[in-house]
Amino acid sequence: MRAVVQRVRSAKVTVGGEVVGAIGQGLCVLVGVTHDDTPAHARKLADKVWNLRVMDDEAGVMNRSVADTTREVLVVSQFTLYGDTSGGRRPSWIAAARPEHAEPLVQLVIDQLRELGATVATGRFRTDMLVAIENDGPVTVIVEV
Repeated sequence: MRAVVQRVRSAKVTVGGEVVGAIGQGLCVLVGVTHDDTPAHARKLADKVWNLRVMDDEAGVMNRSVADTTREVLVVSQFTLYGDTSGGRRPSWIAAARPEHAEPLVQLVIDQLRELGATVATGRFRTDMLVAIENDGPVTVIVEV
């Protein structure tokens, strides 16, 4: 399981002209699932995101987590994180899990974050989503579990 975690001033997901999820300052988490990912991976990813020290402290140093600050997280499923371009110019999606496997694991990440105390907004699985991100910093990290 992998995620791109971005510290944002704001982020939102729009589907069919309707905003389905939005946050203010916090983290936007794009989550990719591969075939051998398990619920243990999803729980570990949620914990890692929750405690990731990429938020500024009073001195402007990235020393705090979203758990310590805004508690706002936007989670968006992103199968393209497993795109493989090693064979040419057209990405292969063979490493991306099928929706039947990925959706419950992305939902578990969301549920775990909420259980930890996050205010979580989400995209909508299996839809054409427009994601607007006002990246703060920019601070963007890749998390793999």
